[in-house]
Amino acid sequence: MIIQPRLRSLEDKHATLERQIASEDARPRPDANALGRLKREKLRLKEEIERLRQPH
Repeated sequence: MIIQPRLRSLEDKHATLERQIASEDARPRPDANALGRLKREKLRLKEEIERLRQPH
């Protein structure tokens, strides 16, 4: 099924974004714009992952 590789790829990207957010947030002076951009992208991926997991 073609959905599984796509789902795995999205989950990997989501995890990468989570690490990037944690790294940026741990800085002494985090960049609020970068954090916002990363969080929006992470949310977009999460929504797509959930959509793919829904039974058709």
